[in-house]
Amino acid sequence: MRSVFQGIRILGSRALDRAEPVIRIVIYLSGWSSILFVAAIFFFIIKEAWPILPQVNWGEFFFENRWLPNPAEGNDPVYGAAGILYGTFAVTAVSMCIAMPLGLAAAVYISEFATGKVKETLKILVELLAAIPSIIWGFIGLVIVSPLIQDIFNVEIGVNLLNASLMVSMMAIPLIVSISEDSLRAVPDSYREAALALGASRWEVIYKVLFPAAKNGLLAASMLGVGRAVGETMAVWMASGGTESIPDEFSPMILFERVKAMTATIASEMPDAPHGGEHYMMLFVVGIVLLLISVVINVISDLVIKGIKKRNA
Repeated sequence: MRSVFQGIRILGSRALDRAEPVIRIVIYLSGWSSILFVAAIFFFIIKEAWPILPQVNWGEFFFENRWLPNPAEGNDPVYGAAGILYGTFAVTAVSMCIAMPLGLAAAVYISEFATGKVKETLKILVELLAAIPSIIWGFIGLVIVSPLIQDIFNVEIGVNLLNASLMVSMMAIPLIVSISEDSLRAVPDSYREAALALGASRWEVIYKVLFPAAKNGLLAASMLGVGRAVGETMAVWMASGGTESIPDEFSPMILFERVKAMTATIASEMPDAPHGGEHYMMLFVVGIVLLLISVVINVISDLVIKGIKKRNA
């Protein structure tokens, strides 16, 4: 019987030796697949927008607040994207002001205070929150949150910057909580024990020991949340009001003004844009700008995290 097992082991070892080159190629291709996919996406978007790129008035595109792809007869279309750029950045900024403190607080509670079934239940609920589709958040913003905003703040319109930011923040919080909690849990227990032995309170351990030790992961969680907010489409489309406008002056009341993001512009106008037409290609130009913004956010976060690691080395 032992000889049979030895024979099977030898055959298995030979099969693995023969399959090693194939396995190595598969692993190599898997490592490069993400780069290839990103390159393919860039190629597709640039290819669709290429005929109109030399004709784009970039000054008008970035600084003109009028997006009129289908003007009245006798007028030329205007593709000024300043309003939708403002809408994208406004929704991202306000949603992160909501999501980052809540997400970090939830991660601290789950990691440092919750125990047993409470911790497991909360982690499951966070995962379920992340699984809710974007369109459902859009419905919640349109049907539930919009009337609440009108009643609580006594405003005429409930679909606005605040509504869209609340929906996006709810979608970013699970991502921030998950990564932040993993980062805090990865800090060795010896750090906590040493701080407590020196007389630090539990809160002092958190913000003087755990936060500095886990700052790389916490920063990564925040930047991933920003990337999620920038690229969100359906919830923003349904909850933001769909009007590209830049306020004349910045005050708390801008939270109740309607906005329109780049993602919502592409989603709402692409079905009606004639394939290969000027409007169609300009929407791909917007897509190029949006993709570049996402790339810049990821590059900056990577550079900042590497800089923190070098200072800590």
